[in-house]
This record gives sequence, structure tokens and C-alpha cells, in this order.
Amino acid sequence: MTRLAVDWLSCKAHGMCYELFPERIAADDWGYPILDGEPIPPEMEALARRAASACPTLALLVRIDPARRGPR
Repeated sequence: MTRLAVDWLSCKAHGMCYELFPERIAADDWGYPILDGEPIPPEMEALARRAASACPTLALLVRIDPARRGPR
């Protein structure tokens, strides 16, 4: 299971994340992201990764459930 998270100390409300992934990220009144908290389905993972990589401060994080990572 993949989920989005925000590093609130790094986020500066540039707005790239919700511009690129409005299906799962909204903006509050100050431009900070509001995540819906739902798992990201496999068909949307590329969109989530694109939004995270576009963040100027790298504050948007894509978290992968350790069970999905496979054997070490």
C-alpha cells in the first residue's frame, strides 16, 4: 500500500503537489496541502511520484508499506 505524507517542517506551500495531483491533494486557505489520507491505488502511483518529485522542498513524501517492498 502506498500513501502520501507531508514533511510539515519542509513544506513552504508552493502548490506544485496539488497542481499535479488534484485527485488526492487539495489546498487549504494558505496554500498548504490537504491529503485525503487514502491509500494510492497502483494506477495512480506514477502521478503521486511525479507530484512528490516536483516539490521544490521535497516535502511531499511517497510512503510504501514495508510488506510491499518484497524480500530483503
